Amino acid sequence: MSGRDRAVIVLLSGPNLQLFGERHPEVYGRETLAEQEMRARHTAEELGYALEHVQSDAEAELVAAVHEARGRAAALVVNAGALTHYGWSLSEALASFGGVVVELHVSNPDARERWRRRSVIAPVADGTVAGFGGLGYELAVEAAARLLSEREGG
Repeated sequence: MSGRDRAVIVLLSGPNLQLFGERHPEVYGRETLAEQEMRARHTAEELGYALEHVQSDAEAELVAAVHEARGRAAALVVNAGALTHYGWSLSEALASFGGVVVELHVSNPDARERWRRRSVIAPVADGTVAGFGGLGYELAVEAAARLLSEREGG
C-alpha cells in the first residue's frame, strides 16, 4: 500500500517545539522534534497510516494546516505548545475538523505552573495524552488510530 492509499494522520507542532532536545531538557527530554516525529511516523506506519508533520511558530500557519487537512486527513495529533493556553483561532479551526483530534503534551501540564493547566484545545479534542515524554508521540498516534477504528466499527 502506498502512502497515497493510506489514511493520513497529521501531526501539528506549535511554537518553539523545534527546540526540543536543547530547551529545558529536564522538562521536555533530550530527543529532538525530528526524533519525536520519527517515533510518531513509525507508529502510524505500523498501524497502516501515513503521517504528515507541520511545525510552525505562527498560529496562522497551524490554522491553515488544519483547514488543509479537512476532508483529507483522518486525524490530527496536536502538540500546540504555548498555543494550548491561548490559541483561540487554532481551537476554532480544530473544532471545524471532522476527524479525530488528539491533544499531546510531552510534559504533564497539571504538574506544572497554574497557567499551564488551562487548555483551549482540550474542549475540541477527543482526548489528551500528557506527561509521557517522547512516548507520548507514539501513544497519541495509537489513540488516534484506535478511535478511528472504533468510529469505523472495527
